[in-house]
Amino acid sequence: MLALTGYIDRLSARPGEDIAFKLSSTGTDPVSVRLVRVVSADPNPAGPGIIEHDLSEVFTTSVPSRVQTHTVGSWGTAPLPPMPEGPVTLSATIWPTSPKKGEQGIVCALGPTGFALTVGADGCTNAVVTGEGTLSVSTGAPLSAHNWYRVWASWDPSAGKLTVGQHAIHPPFGAEPPVGASTTGTVGAIEWPEVVTFAARSGAPVSGLYNGKIEAPAIIAGAYDVPPEGEAIAAWDFSRQISSTMLEDTGPHACHGSIVNLPARGMTGSLWAAKEMAWTNAPADYGAIHFHDTDLSDCGWETDFTFTVPEGLRSGAYAMRLTCGAEEDSIPFYVVPPRGTRTADLCVLIPTLTYVVYQNFARPDFGPAYRERVAQLGGTPSFPADHPEYAFSTYNLHSDGSGVCHSSHLRPFLTMRPGHLSYLDYRGSGLRHYSADTHLLYFLEAEGIEYDIVTDHDLDEEGLALIADYPCVTTTSHPEYHTETTLDALLEYRNEGGRFIYLGGNGFYWRVARHPEVPEAIEIRRGEGGIRAWAAEPGEYHNAFDGAYGGLWRRSGRPPQALAGVGFSSQGPLDGAPYRILPAARDPRVSWIFEGVEQEVIGDAGLSGGGAAGFELDRADVRLGTPEHTVILARSFGHSDAFIVVHEEMLTHLTTVPQEPAHDLVRAEIVFFETPKGGAVFSTGSITFCGSLPDEGGEPGTARMLANVIRRFIDPAPFAMP
Repeated sequence: MLALTGYIDRLSARPGEDIAFKLSSTGTDPVSVRLVRVVSADPNPAGPGIIEHDLSEVFTTSVPSRVQTHTVGSWGTAPLPPMPEGPVTLSATIWPTSPKKGEQGIVCALGPTGFALTVGADGCTNAVVTGEGTLSVSTGAPLSAHNWYRVWASWDPSAGKLTVGQHAIHPPFGAEPPVGASTTGTVGAIEWPEVVTFAARSGAPVSGLYNGKIEAPAIIAGAYDVPPEGEAIAAWDFSRQISSTMLEDTGPHACHGSIVNLPARGMTGSLWAAKEMAWTNAPADYGAIHFHDTDLSDCGWETDFTFTVPEGLRSGAYAMRLTCGAEEDSIPFYVVPPRGTRTADLCVLIPTLTYVVYQNFARPDFGPAYRERVAQLGGTPSFPADHPEYAFSTYNLHSDGSGVCHSSHLRPFLTMRPGHLSYLDYRGSGLRHYSADTHLLYFLEAEGIEYDIVTDHDLDEEGLALIADYPCVTTTSHPEYHTETTLDALLEYRNEGGRFIYLGGNGFYWRVARHPEVPEAIEIRRGEGGIRAWAAEPGEYHNAFDGAYGGLWRRSGRPPQALAGVGFSSQGPLDGAPYRILPAARDPRVSWIFEGVEQEVIGDAGLSGGGAAGFELDRADVRLGTPEHTVILARSFGHSDAFIVVHEEMLTHLTTVPQEPAHDLVRAEIVFFETPKGGAVFSTGSITFCGSLPDEGGEPGTARMLANVIRRFIDPAPFAMP
């Protein structure tokens, strides 16, 4: 646990709106809080360094230190129905993924006394009943990971008999008989708890968190030595209301429940036979929920103070600086303009959906050299890999090896801190996302270009209306993840004559969804291709949150080239290279872009990998939607052999989809094109581009080019189609 940390309930707010700050401090002194405006979050002394403007005169406060705790892991809970005085059975269908990790709850009606069906410490199905005494029994047959079983536990109080059983549903070598065991004894009276818990042992906090899928948990009257088929007192159907947090009970008492920490829904169940690939078409085939002991959608901490954005506070990047003794932390947020207004001609779209998807990424190459580099540059020494209690990123795996498909900002956001370094980068700062995107903000401040900030979350909630009145909208370095609403808004903005600037690489790549009840949570299904950290299981390519086909936007017929003119082509290390300006750039139609840029090569220095074209590279492709009148202004060169072509462009080890040699697809291209209603698009095709913009540590030709583009794009004079 960090000695001082916190999180907020929203990532952006308008004047008059509140942001709730939730803190945890192990100190004995109060936590001092002050507001700052963030201009540069890069600690590298080779660049501008950390630049924050103190705004204590606008807001400062002090709150008592207190430790706030939470439970990591997901489970379900529901009211316990009236229990019979006679025999009773707990039942479920399960697909365990970590059967040997220790005791795990399956269906538990267990407080100080009660009855539970579990995966035991022996890796077998277990039953336990507790009254004045305790009885337990195991099948003695170890469960196999990633296999389906019907499991049950029966308690007959009159006979004092406790029975447990398991039956493999799809054994690899044909049908097998059920396996069971029983024991007898006296436990005395049972006082039933008020709730039943799924995927954990009941308690406050819960314990024995389960890894794997659970389907059709039920409470059935009677006791059984074979798979039970009796009258259900309660039967929860997980195939219903998949997009919600509700667990619907189809039994006579309507004991509807809910999930905690957003386990994965819309997952294939024991009935799935690969005849349908979308849960929306065959929900009965998707009656399973995959629970993980590493899920976390909301820490649930109490609010320590609330900040009401004052009227007149300039739109921009801000943070609350926290101090308690020797401990410090910073919680960033954004201020967007008042609703229905703009205060600048340029709108900077902050990719908060991407920030949250990457939130708390514990990198596989994390190690001592990374820690040393952070210390050398004076970066933030809070590393996600050291703090699993705040859960990881959708670029990580759960403890059972399955991919993390949900992320929520309702937890400490370690990767969204000024000074956070993501990579070991000896040629630059090693920044990504939040910190890297302040390279652009610093550049705009230095150039005297006024700007407003809005976020992906704002755009998803308000659509085109949020940005329609801006002459120009620009992205930052890596707008990778988008909902249908945000992508639609940007495309419509462009088509209605807006001027759109794309300053990143690997943008508009993955489709995500926000939960209808928990909008702070985002879902990603990494299915069927693409550069990805894990692969979704067959049949699990559709989002649970909205039912849409997940994965690459390209797989849904919307490649990035169709919006920005360029799309993902190659990935490599955080190693920047320059661009060579092409002869087409001197055409009078586009030569204004390079006014004052006399050299042929630009971007040969920068704070991200040492060059403007690096890490993830985008290129034009008419076949994928780049308009035919697009001008390719510049092309990168000099990339190392460590760069690879993205998977979706490779057909065999020799051939590619565009029929170009693979090594030729390792390139970033800067492009420009006009649109019919007087607008235009300018794209740079590289994640590291913005690192070359600062006047310290950057490259002047790159900065001059972008300044020319922005100033022309906010000029109301329309562009003409060629």
